[in-house]
Amino acid sequence: MYGPQLSDLPDDSEQLDPHVSGLRQRALQSSELSAVRSFSRGFLLKFLRARDFDVERCLKLLLNYQRWRRESPEISGCLSPSSVLGLLSTSYHAVLPQRDHAGSRVLVYRIGQWNPKDWSAFQVFQVSLMTSEIICMETQTQRRGLKVIFDLQGWCLGHAMQINPSIAKKISSVLSESFPLKVRGIHLVNEPMFFWTVFAIIRPFLPDKIKQRIHMHGANFQDSLSDFFSPAVLPPEYGGEGPEIEEVCRDWTNHLLQSEELLQQIAAHPTADIAINQEDLNEQFSEG
Repeated sequence: MYGPQLSDLPDDSEQLDPHVSGLRQRALQSSELSAVRSFSRGFLLKFLRARDFDVERCLKLLLNYQRWRRESPEISGCLSPSSVLGLLSTSYHAVLPQRDHAGSRVLVYRIGQWNPKDWSAFQVFQVSLMTSEIICMETQTQRRGLKVIFDLQGWCLGHAMQINPSIAKKISSVLSESFPLKVRGIHLVNEPMFFWTVFAIIRPFLPDKIKQRIHMHGANFQDSLSDFFSPAVLPPEYGGEGPEIEEVCRDWTNHLLQSEELLQQIAAHPTADIAINQEDLNEQFSEG
């Protein structure tokens, strides 16, 4: 069977066993992962689906993920939604309740809601990482990936000064080669002219595959955004017919707060089985 066909099989399918065992064996033999004693099936399946069950590519992604965590403990080691509740309460970030036509999760970041005097780029990045850790546990998201809408209305010099080459590299690394999620599209709306200075810092770190999936929509974004998302998916603020963005942000904030214990387990033991019932947790927010 090909990678996409394997990806569509349920987690407990016996046909996945050789691939899970193969990746586990390669990981345990790696000198870079010598400190890790075990890799749970659920953890390995995230990486297998992210690279269509190509064990070599999966191992490379897993090594990058572990390396990124070691090199960025100030971010990966602090996955606490309550610690950034003030930022989340500004309606800065949401995961839309309905997936797009391809089954992808759709994330929205409203940059203008982030006050750089109150919250650092590292804390903003922590929010993104917490969401990524939660949604990459969803089997459907593992299969169909995600798309992101960045609303840059309100972008100012204070935001720009937070994005240095170091944080730009960390952002691009998670987007492209260090996290078990397929990024299917990045959509920018309301981007001001002086945003391009920051984008010029981030762009060199992005692989060509990701660059080709970036779409600039400008201030008159509603018509062009509708070429990628159906009205049922998007909030009315973005030309859709879904719930209002404030409501969606509030719902996702609550979901993150309810996931605090889960996120703390991931931060401490990312390769282990998670004790919390993931299906029940996901049903609180997700349609699957």
